[in-house]
Amino acid sequence: MAGITKILIIRSSSIGDIVLTTPIIRCLKLQLAGPSEVHFLVKKPFLPVVANNPYIDRVHSFDKDLRKKMTHLQAIGFDYLIDLHKNMRSMAVRRALKTRSVTFDKLNMKKWMLVNLKVDRMPRVHLVDRYFQAVKHLGVRNDQQGLDYFLGEKDEDVLHELPLSHQKGYVALAVGAAHPTKTPPIRKWIVLCDSIRKPVVLLGGPADRAKGDAIASQTGNHVFNAVGRFSLNGSAALVKHCDKIITPDTGLMHIASAFGKEIISIWGNTVPEFGMTPYLRKGEGPSYIFERKGLACRPCSKIGYKACPKKHFNCMDHNYEEIAKRVNDR
Repeated sequence: MAGITKILIIRSSSIGDIVLTTPIIRCLKLQLAGPSEVHFLVKKPFLPVVANNPYIDRVHSFDKDLRKKMTHLQAIGFDYLIDLHKNMRSMAVRRALKTRSVTFDKLNMKKWMLVNLKVDRMPRVHLVDRYFQAVKHLGVRNDQQGLDYFLGEKDEDVLHELPLSHQKGYVALAVGAAHPTKTPPIRKWIVLCDSIRKPVVLLGGPADRAKGDAIASQTGNHVFNAVGRFSLNGSAALVKHCDKIITPDTGLMHIASAFGKEIISIWGNTVPEFGMTPYLRKGEGPSYIFERKGLACRPCSKIGYKACPKKHFNCMDHNYEEIAKRVNDR
């Protein structure tokens, strides 16, 4: 093993943030001079996002307590640590491993100013490109090949679960989100489904199952409810094979980017200025962004809330018939 450069990348969560690290993973593996090992540290619930990535030599996952994993990581003897999370937990790993480490600028002060003062000092630079600033000194450059998402051998078996009416094409609707203020309310999804004249597949995780049931129960037979029904990679396979996707600012939006899909993104309490819009390769997509500009309360958070702090939720008061028209007319 002598002469092999061992690198540990840290990004413990969440789905979209991990997907956005994949250009770094690929470029490190392909561009570093000499033989290298690329390792990745992630929370166990998000392991499927990187489990099949061929540019990662070894994935290290952990539950809530990272201390049990620390001794194992120390024994490996990493040459570099690339911290793409930059929180208290990742700082603890950096201190424990005592090796050369780099991180990136999270722009927290600029985000705070935008959220709390509505003063926009955010650079128009995507998060992926900020990640690349962290590895620039290693001679690693963005190859402009976009995001990656790799499925397992059986993940695409979920396509056989679709009704025959949907197996020749469908529009995916990602109805779930980690924070409710990042996704439209149920009544708006129902309006959207009723306005779409093509087969629809609803997507989301187990926590969104009741929401998917409520939407499907009030729409037509052209809507198939896959919310909470399949694994994360099963849902990703449904994204891969959809004709286009309508999605909030969520992890499935970034998975859709990795598959080069046409994306219609609906923005609520967060804003594209945070630098996490769909990151598509040249010639893929296209990407359409729907947002309510000019609202004095927006953005109200860089992440999200359980409910609108102002009680009106005006940021999700879009013209959903117009969004459906974008699907129906193409």
